[in-house]
Amino acid sequence: MSGITGKVVAITGASSGIGEATARLLAERGALVSLGARRTERLDAIAGELRENGAAVITCRVDVTRRADVEAFVARTVEEFGRIDVLVGNAGIAKIGPMADLDVDGWTAMIDVNLRGVLNGIAAAMPAFRRQGRGHFVTTVSTAGLKITPTMAVYGGVKNAVRTVLEGLRQESTDGVIRTTAVSPGYVRTELADSIDDPAVRELTRRTMAEFAIAPEAVARTIAFAVEQPDDVEIGEIVVRPTRQG
Repeated sequence: MSGITGKVVAITGASSGIGEATARLLAERGALVSLGARRTERLDAIAGELRENGAAVITCRVDVTRRADVEAFVARTVEEFGRIDVLVGNAGIAKIGPMADLDVDGWTAMIDVNLRGVLNGIAAAMPAFRRQGRGHFVTTVSTAGLKITPTMAVYGGVKNAVRTVLEGLRQESTDGVIRTTAVSPGYVRTELADSIDDPAVRELTRRTMAEFAIAPEAVARTIAFAVEQPDDVEIGEIVVRPTRQG
């Protein structure tokens, strides 16, 4: 028995990449998983594979920019499994490029998905966590907020906003009910580059990923480490990146 067995874990952005890898690993370790994303066909395929291996899993269409979607996701999780122990906020996009391009729509989209989506998750799960007497927010942030680089100014700024929100929530939650964990991955082999509109930046990101990015399973193991800790232990922030990343 691990510290994950029997826990109810809801995951946004679960249809691919880090979210999918996390769902598979936690289910394998005995968690009851609730998978949320916009691509329901992909979610259902993953859920089918997990069920074949004996996992308890449900799926729900979730657009994290819509508060009602996230609230329904949490409510469905609680209805199906009786509670929610962990919310893994993993949905994210990368509309990166030079600021001089003035991609205001891309900036807005990153604020809506990467920041507002996290806030919607907190608003949806906090009441359930408080009723239960405990709960854990695990949120995917990024090393882009730790080392500021060209083309990632707004992306890194939004990720740092998430980091600030989580640290503020942590300091407000020293009664032991709420735990927060910020997981900052570096380059990971995911579909994140697909959301980059600038063709040159998109191609460079894909080449970098192909050259030395780590597998999403590495981040999933990091998330599992935070989730399996006893209730009196909080992994506040953790960075996981390729050894070759500067």
